[in-house]
Amino acid sequence: MRLTQFTDYSLRVLIYLAVKPDGFATISEISDKYNISRNHVMKVVYQLGQLGYLKTVRGKGGGIRLGREPGEINLGRLVRQTEPDMRIVECFGPDNTCRLNPDCGLKGILGKALHAFLETLDAYTLSDIAHDEQELRRLLVT
Repeated sequence: MRLTQFTDYSLRVLIYLAVKPDGFATISEISDKYNISRNHVMKVVYQLGQLGYLKTVRGKGGGIRLGREPGEINLGRLVRQTEPDMRIVECFGPDNTCRLNPDCGLKGILGKALHAFLETLDAYTLSDIAHDEQELRRLLVT
């Protein structure tokens, strides 16, 4: 399974904000630090704001910050909300035309693998990723 760039960038934005000393950042700042298109970051920030992960403050001294504590941001939930399609093979979807479907054991195995993947992510929060704040700050913020 491969996560989309959108989910990858969502995680990066959240990590950046989790280790930012004052908690506020701008889209341009995040875009520059990760060398990601400003438009991509803007779309990610908008969606994360809609989902309640971010708060935005307009005006001088404003920016974006986490909308929840890092320990309240579950990685499994985030991935489920940012991945548009968790169907890793055709037979997971309603438009399945695979001839093997009635007797194929692969669907069950892949279903268990997907479940294990998400279950593992469910066991972690943003705090677990950003636990070494000083080192991440050195890499990202300074």
